[in-house]
Amino acid sequence: MVKFSKQFEGQLVPEWKEAFVDYWQLKKDLKKIHLLNSDNIPNKQQSNSLPNKLLSSLRNFSLFGHQHRNHEAIQVHKKLSSSASKGDMYETELLDQFADTDATKEFFACLDFQLNKANQFYKTKEKEFMDRGESLKKQLGILIELKTALQQRGKGATSQESFEDASISYTISCDEESVKDRIEEEEQLQDNRADDTEQNDVPFTDSLRSDDLSKSMRMKREDGKMRTLSGRVFNYQGKNLKINIPLTTPSRTFSAISYLIWEDLVNPSAKKCGPEGSSNLHINRTKLHHAEKMIRGAFVEIYKGLGYLQTYRKLNMLAFIKILKKFDKVTGKEVLPIYLKVVESSYFDSSDKVMKLEDEVEELFIKHFAEEDRRKAMKYLKPQQHKDSHSVTFFIGLFTGCFLALFVGYVIMAHTMDVYRRQPQSVYMETVYPVFSMFSLLFLHFFLYGCNVFAWRKTRINYSFIFELSPTKELKYKDVFLICTTSLTVVMGVMFAHLSLLTKGYSYGQVQAIPGLLVLIFLLLLVCPFNIFYRSSRYRFLRVIRNIILSPLYKVVMLDFFMADQLCSQVPMLRNLEYVACYYITASYKTGDYGYCMKARHYRDLAYAVSFLPYYWRAMQCARRWFDEGQTSHLVNLGKYVSAMLAAGAKVAFEKEKSVGWLCLVVVMSSAATVYQLYWDFVKDWGLLQMNSKNPWLRNELMLRRKIIYYFSMGLNLILRLAWLQTVLHSSFEHVDYRVTTLFLAALEVTRRGLWNFFRLENEHLNNAGKFRAVKTIPLPFHEVDEQD
Repeated sequence: MVKFSKQFEGQLVPEWKEAFVDYWQLKKDLKKIHLLNSDNIPNKQQSNSLPNKLLSSLRNFSLFGHQHRNHEAIQVHKKLSSSASKGDMYETELLDQFADTDATKEFFACLDFQLNKANQFYKTKEKEFMDRGESLKKQLGILIELKTALQQRGKGATSQESFEDASISYTISCDEESVKDRIEEEEQLQDNRADDTEQNDVPFTDSLRSDDLSKSMRMKREDGKMRTLSGRVFNYQGKNLKINIPLTTPSRTFSAISYLIWEDLVNPSAKKCGPEGSSNLHINRTKLHHAEKMIRGAFVEIYKGLGYLQTYRKLNMLAFIKILKKFDKVTGKEVLPIYLKVVESSYFDSSDKVMKLEDEVEELFIKHFAEEDRRKAMKYLKPQQHKDSHSVTFFIGLFTGCFLALFVGYVIMAHTMDVYRRQPQSVYMETVYPVFSMFSLLFLHFFLYGCNVFAWRKTRINYSFIFELSPTKELKYKDVFLICTTSLTVVMGVMFAHLSLLTKGYSYGQVQAIPGLLVLIFLLLLVCPFNIFYRSSRYRFLRVIRNIILSPLYKVVMLDFFMADQLCSQVPMLRNLEYVACYYITASYKTGDYGYCMKARHYRDLAYAVSFLPYYWRAMQCARRWFDEGQTSHLVNLGKYVSAMLAAGAKVAFEKEKSVGWLCLVVVMSSAATVYQLYWDFVKDWGLLQMNSKNPWLRNELMLRRKIIYYFSMGLNLILRLAWLQTVLHSSFEHVDYRVTTLFLAALEVTRRGLWNFFRLENEHLNNAGKFRAVKTIPLPFHEVDEQD
């Protein structure tokens, strides 16, 4: 049977762990009481003498001859706090039989603190969700009114889809300020409110309220600084409203730019108010569709958050019951009925607002977003995760064994033919080996990602929330390993067959198409439209690649810049892909002129672009994040990728020229980029090297218990960051071809990136946990505009 502490840790919300009852600390305090009782057993035996028994029996009777009951060992007092936001505070008074035990006092002091903490956190989160729920209901009401008006006027609408309704009037604001100026005013007002709040709050409540306030300020700042595709101001039920659609796609970005150009330059007179101060407004069906998607997503997230709050209540209640039962068992007293009655009447267990709001959200979602189909609604509100299948584990083992057998056979055959030895001209190394190298680096990276997913799950890092992955479509670590082992088995089987054909006397010209067909099959499988081979994950990967390539035009989310960082470690793989594409597209495999691509000028120019394109994309993402969020740290991060871009360009130039001048430039640029990257790795991405931390040279909060892992990882990262020295030293392994050495160094960089991935997400998880962010805060489309705006 699983211990409750393990069950409790496995079911709690990771981002709210600090707000849950500290069951482990209560167990430690209870253990102290148990040890004291064990030490006092001889004293208890002496006290069982006849005089002591008579004296204790007299004490148990009051003046009126009534015997005291054992369960009156404690009394729990409810006190009103100085601030209404904190709610009631509970304090336990120990009666005479417990008064002389310091360990018991510590236990009940900790128990009272946990109860007060749970009440304060629950009340704070409940208010946050209630306010969010009210806002959502208003947003839904506006959406329904607009859709109804659009449907009623749809038959007589023109091609511009304009409509008028008596209940909805549309006004153009006369004093339209820029989005940026309005955001600055909101930020200044929020900062003033934050200062006032900080002056009035105290201990634990302060940390919760200040974290929640900083979270809401940050989310508002993100929603505000993100430029929006906004229609004109319209009036709904006496309030001026505007539709704000975040510029998350190129089409919305271009639409907003064209709108600004048209309003500010081409048609400035449109800003002026007419004699009546009103005008017809063209509301677009597409804009309403985007608004509906935003509201639907917000309903899903608030429902998820309400479910987390229900879990918070149930687990805390179980924790109180379990620890009080243990206390009664250790001390022999009946404290459970007394204290449990107080817990049941406390705010976090007695309030029913969350349950009512959860039912209301469910009903509204079924009615307006699921066409009265409850089963369809539950697929969005409570998605069911697929259970792990034993067949997946079986096939992982099967394909792993097949891959190892094929790999051993391939190595023996390659050694017999001496294809990897250094030779003046090696057709195999020039034509086939780049394909093998490309797939090796790709699936090594994929295998390390599977290891990362396994480690994140073991340490309860909520990577699904951080990456915004769907719980029903995300790849589990077993799925990743299955894809990796299956693909490697296919690749190794094709390479083994290709080499076998060469040993049987077939010429290179007859079998050169085989590696190209292998690449083509994988590309076709990646874009296959049929619902096979993890289609949702494949298409999500393609969307992320699209967002990276067009990074300045798309809003940058965590998954996008995480994947862009992976590409920065796969420059050798991209170079191999470039060569393979050139070799087969130009049909050089038919003519046998494998040196054509290396001599072509366009290929050499493209090599420069491929070498620094990943860094360019990452730099553009930093620029977009700075534009959206306004944080100067993104500009500093942009400088890191610019330095890496310059170092990569210098390396490519040195490979072509081989001069002393380019060598000196490579050393200078690479050294500067390495120092820059190491600082960012340790201080920013990992959050390490903190001098005032309770953990020497590490951050205060760590997910792994063994600190030696962090020190080892820091040293390994430092060594692997210096792999560029191979460009200068030109070291090789005896008579092994230089391409094998290059593959080995590229594999080390991929390994470094896989190690970095775990700590990067650990830091991101701790930042989320520090602000108690467990659900996404989706921006709402309809915003109220003040008259002066």
